[in-house]
Amino acid sequence: SGPSGKIIVTDMDLIERSNLSRQFLFRPWDIHKMKSLVASAAVKIINPELNIEAHENRVGPETENIYDDKFFENLDGVANALDNVEARTYVDRRCVYYRKPLLESGTLGTKGEVQVVIPYLTESYSSSQDPPEKSFPACTLKNFPYLIEHTLQWARDLFEGLFVHQSQAMSSFLQDPPGFLERTLSNQGNQPLETLETLKTNLLDKRPSNFEDCVTWARLLWQDLYSNTITQLLFNFPRDHITSTGSEFWSGTKRCPHPLEFDVQDPMHIEFIMAASNLRAECYSIPTMSKHLKISEIVQNVMVPAFVPRSGVRIDVTEAEAQARSAAPMADTSRLEKLQKALRTFNNTTKLHINVIEFEKDDDTNFHMDFITAASNLRAENYEIPPADRLKSKLIAGKIIPAIATTTSLVAGLVCLELFKLVQGHKKLELFKNAYVDLALPFSSFYEPVAPVKSKYYDTEFSLWDRFELSGHMTLQDLVDYFKNNLKLNVTMLSQDVSMLYAFFMPEARRKERLAMTLKQLVETVSKRQIPPHVKALVFDVCCSDMNDEDVDVPYIRYELEPTK
Repeated sequence: SGPSGKIIVTDMDLIERSNLSRQFLFRPWDIHKMKSLVASAAVKIINPELNIEAHENRVGPETENIYDDKFFENLDGVANALDNVEARTYVDRRCVYYRKPLLESGTLGTKGEVQVVIPYLTESYSSSQDPPEKSFPACTLKNFPYLIEHTLQWARDLFEGLFVHQSQAMSSFLQDPPGFLERTLSNQGNQPLETLETLKTNLLDKRPSNFEDCVTWARLLWQDLYSNTITQLLFNFPRDHITSTGSEFWSGTKRCPHPLEFDVQDPMHIEFIMAASNLRAECYSIPTMSKHLKISEIVQNVMVPAFVPRSGVRIDVTEAEAQARSAAPMADTSRLEKLQKALRTFNNTTKLHINVIEFEKDDDTNFHMDFITAASNLRAENYEIPPADRLKSKLIAGKIIPAIATTTSLVAGLVCLELFKLVQGHKKLELFKNAYVDLALPFSSFYEPVAPVKSKYYDTEFSLWDRFELSGHMTLQDLVDYFKNNLKLNVTMLSQDVSMLYAFFMPEARRKERLAMTLKQLVETVSKRQIPPHVKALVFDVCCSDMNDEDVDVPYIRYELEPTK
């Protein structure tokens, strides 16, 4: 997109640490900022002439006042990067309605797929039914959760970060300090700084010497995860926060959270403390403890510092802020040098032994699923999501498939190949290719998109891309007469959204009353709500019979409303 064109990108999610390994435009300092703003700023640095506009909205029924007729009519095409069938189907319906090309794609672990949808040339995404979703890609589960599956994946990632990765880092460092430092410093961006900061904290600054220290660490972790972080988030985005496009920030599936208060009498709170403290103790070869009463006594003596949200910790809401942050230095070199010096002087005189933790969901004595279940349910309580018991948590956690950067990059490349064809204006079906790949096999398949199914009434053929176009002042009687006189079709039923407007079996008095109404008046009367100002046309589903009283399939009706005076 040069100066004469425009790319519009929208995403309602914030960047999480787990995104960094599989989404290429984000850096560690972008965590907790809006994905769309950061991505837009990043590509502007790559190509300053790019004309790109970032939004922060979910695309769905609740934002149709933003993504309205004017918006879609000005588009040349749409590219999807969604993670659920419901959202894909919605965007697909909009593209069919506005007759816009759609590049649909997705990944699931090592598998990837690309589908090209072109008006009049191919079927739509919704024309063929995907199998039921049995697993959730990890890509977007942790941002603004609204399902227990989301909080479980968040808890699983938390487990990996706190116990698996950190125990591996400590063990590797103790075995070969110079080699570990050399490998870590060869990494890009702020990753070396973060790795060495965490390592210094774990080995020098806050290394536990007994189980009480582990309980203290777990209690402060609880406070940070379920109270402080949520308080900071609400400080950044209050309940009444409005986005730059005028829509409510906390809307749709984006649930507004609330911070929790620690209660030693709450079993879930103590379960988290017990699991977290025992896992930390296991890392450092400290004897573990399973006595609830003893842990409750210890945790009540932990001093928890008061938390005050900081205005400096904010999520950028403008492109200028995002660009300024993106231009920040890759790492604090002076801090990095101090960390290296401190770690090089570390002397393992006590012969510290680190146990490397690997996730095992089927061992009921290792506290792994205890931690994940408690961590997930506490986060679910933050967002008022119904909790899951241990068995359900184990079932769901075992099915989650993480996103893989290699698959993502391959699918993005395949989408771009089809985009080039669209830009070049090709109209032949055989020039476009759908794709399916599985890097684990490895296997790749490229095939022509499927042409749309054709139906017919009398001698007129039509597909999902066709419709009846009506406009002007029109009553229901006018519509019925138009079909009968111009198309030789008898209207037997007419509906709009979930409202049945007309049916041949209605009582005579009701039919007569409705036939006299204008179409706009009819819709508002039956649905009992006003048509929103941004709606410029109505969509009617119609059932018809031919002159022989045989039912026939016909397209839907698009009725353009008269301009408001």
